[in-house]
Amino acid sequence: MKVAIVTTSYPRDEADFAGRFVAETVERLRARGLEIEVVAPGVYRDFGLAYGAGVVHNLRKRPWAAPALAASLLRAVRRAARTADVVHAYWLPTGAAAALSGKPFVVSLPGTDMELARRAPRLARAVLSRAKVALAHSEAIAAEARRLGAMDVRIAPAGIELPETTNGEAEPPHVLFVGRLSPEKGIEELLAAADGLDLVVAGDGPLRERVPQALGFVAPDELARLYDRAAVVVCPSRRDGFPVACAEAMAHARPVVATAVGGLPDMVVDGETGLLVPPRDPQALRAAIDRLLADPDLRRRLGQNARTRIAELCDWDRIVDTIVGAYETALGRA
Repeated sequence: MKVAIVTTSYPRDEADFAGRFVAETVERLRARGLEIEVVAPGVYRDFGLAYGAGVVHNLRKRPWAAPALAASLLRAVRRAARTADVVHAYWLPTGAAAALSGKPFVVSLPGTDMELARRAPRLARAVLSRAKVALAHSEAIAAEARRLGAMDVRIAPAGIELPETTNGEAEPPHVLFVGRLSPEKGIEELLAAADGLDLVVAGDGPLRERVPQALGFVAPDELARLYDRAAVVVCPSRRDGFPVACAEAMAHARPVVATAVGGLPDMVVDGETGLLVPPRDPQALRAAIDRLLADPDLRRRLGQNARTRIAELCDWDRIVDTIVGAYETALGRA
């Protein structure tokens, strides 16, 4: 089977976080014997829209570039589709191109594009109603996809490779945030809650000037060390699909304090694998962090439960089975 995978985000080097979970999926599909052609920026011209703040955010500043990007993307998708059996689009904008490819297609919904679905519901319905299968990263995204017309929706989150061993936390214990420094990630609430805390921040984004101590995006090996040394990892998002940073922290047996939005409750079971708090509530966020910092036994118990939860939820073999099954359905073989 030959698959054209279409994405607006794909790693440009080994240290690049952008679209890393897409690249890891491609590797595992190829290991299953599938022939994969990746249609990513560089194969088509993205006119500076794909990276940095992301397509949707960048288009606010450069809306004039949208038609040029769409035309370049569509040409590349149609070119790849000529020899493909099925097209697999990551995110809704590439799904629009896949719908015009002339081949059956499936669409993956990591969740960051659900904001686009809310702003452009007609586009979302046009894509999702035509997709043979929608692969949602969380139950919340799946429900939204069904509401927007998707007929066959399956859960396929990002896969996570569990480290064989995890190291002990640093002394004194500290708190870690990993992710994009932007309003939707709850950075402002985190800063309001973090007064007096030993806080390590790995990430970059439009609010970087508010977090001068931020390390920027770090390489995967260094990120693994950061997870291992953290006592608590925070995911204070205002909205989120299925944040990989949360899953990675749990894979490293770290307890997570997260907001009860989007796909986070799929991973963080309150009181079992971490603690959930309301979004936009710095006081509740700080109280949950303080509770964990004050109780090493609770941290260890929640951390071990978290690792078990992610091992089940984000198992690569199961996820790849789901994706391949979606391709078979798209081709009428299932």
